[in-house]
Amino acid sequence: MTASTDLETHAARRILVLDGAMGTMIQQHKPDEATYRGTRFVSHNSDVGGNNELLSLSQPDMIRDIHAAFLDAGADILSTNTFGANAISQADYGMQDLAYEMNVASAGIAREAADAVATPERPIWIAGGIGPTNQTASLSPDVNDPGKRGVTFDQLADAYGEAARGLIDGGVDILLVETIFDTLNAKAAIYAIESLRDQGVAVPPIIISGTITDLSGRTLTGQTPEAFWASMSHAKPFAVGLNCALGAAEMRQHIRTLSGVADTRISAYPNAGLPNDMGGYDETPRETSDHLAEWAASGLVNIVGGCCGTTPDHIRAIAKAVADKAPRKVPGTVEKMRLSGLEMFEVAGPSTDNQDESAA
Repeated sequence: MTASTDLETHAARRILVLDGAMGTMIQQHKPDEATYRGTRFVSHNSDVGGNNELLSLSQPDMIRDIHAAFLDAGADILSTNTFGANAISQADYGMQDLAYEMNVASAGIAREAADAVATPERPIWIAGGIGPTNQTASLSPDVNDPGKRGVTFDQLADAYGEAARGLIDGGVDILLVETIFDTLNAKAAIYAIESLRDQGVAVPPIIISGTITDLSGRTLTGQTPEAFWASMSHAKPFAVGLNCALGAAEMRQHIRTLSGVADTRISAYPNAGLPNDMGGYDETPRETSDHLAEWAASGLVNIVGGCCGTTPDHIRAIAKAVADKAPRKVPGTVEKMRLSGLEMFEVAGPSTDNQDESAA
């Protein structure tokens, strides 16, 4: 049985649990500039503090231990330490040439952690995280020049393609295109991934996860959850969902909306509440897990986990809370024309009443 077939089988039986926040766990180690550099990058000519993806090369044991903690908490899916492991984001540190290596190494570290505990009865899947980059293809960085862009579609596609190839070469079971605030960026990622498929690369299942950036209920570029799905549905992802920005209490209505229109599995991994005045997260594991247990009981989700602020304690509570809940039943393929702008437009089928009148 292949990893993707195995994934589908288990997803049909139970709600799968994704891990929690890599960045939150890294910060608990309080790494300084020397920690980020390690021995290999001690002479690098620019500051690298905060480059979490570099730690997969300079401090692999730290990253492996974080994965192990989430596995011990009950995670079924480990996401790689690759949120910013792309040439565009790494250019801030003068490390764009390391993007491919970061992805391969991060996938390998996660695989090592998984193989240490996985059994036939408890398979573990590795999701290769592909973050949104620090650029947006849809919005101008200059309020005085609306047509200006900081990045082109082709530049995004090249960066995403390199990252995806590294993750695949590193052995991931899933590609996780996550924290999407700009649908055009995500389009570039999907294009890059499909281009790899055209080149004969065995592309694993894809999870697409957008982010609602505030209480308006829209992405940063203005789309509703329904419009976001209409924009992404052509990729036929294994799952679609939301992560980051909001806590579970604020995210629920948007997950409910997405669950009502998407003919695939639904993933959800919210923050541990909204950030406090210091940028931290105060929601307890019990509070987060209570929310996700209710979502599961309401038949809204297939994959759950945690984003910013969530620790192994959060994931342990979530795993326990959904253990006896059935996964959302995936609806049949929707055979309707759906168009997306800022909102979704669905073309209705012919009216039965009108057909009867015409026949008469």
